[in-house]
Amino acid sequence: MASEITSNTQSILKHWHESVPDDRLAHLVKDTARAFNKRLQVRLQKHNIPFGHWTFLRILWSSDGLTQKELSDLAGVMEPTTFSAIKAMEALGYVERKQRPDNRKNMYVHLTQTGKALKKRLVPLAVEVNHVAVHGVSEAELLTTRKVLLQVLENLALDETQMDTSPSAK
Repeated sequence: MASEITSNTQSILKHWHESVPDDRLAHLVKDTARAFNKRLQVRLQKHNIPFGHWTFLRILWSSDGLTQKELSDLAGVMEPTTFSAIKAMEALGYVERKQRPDNRKNMYVHLTQTGKALKKRLVPLAVEVNHVAVHGVSEAELLTTRKVLLQVLENLALDETQMDTSPSAK
């Protein structure tokens, strides 16, 4: 599996250098994100943590007690995907689902002590991937990259807002 992931990342890199060096930024960002995810996935596998659980754990570490819908929205996945992941994480003892007395409709997802303890083991893996990724990139280049990506994100958020409020969107 590890050699398959490595060869795939090498293939993507070769593709960018040789085949489409001037392709759209969206494709480069997507391929870069995939490479980040693959490198983290390899590290998580060594701890028997499915990559699909990572996103939910990361969200819950900062905002414990969300509804399954809120988790889905924050993770950017469909609710059935969240439900399946939460059921699996519950079986592993990482989370528990609870209803609140004042709101019997929603299920709230809470980390267990085991789920909370994973943060100490897993966050350093993500930090390591980030360190690997920026090796050889100067602080100035990194600051510029962050600034550019944030501006791109702001531009896309503005476009989304304008599209959602335009008369043709209704």
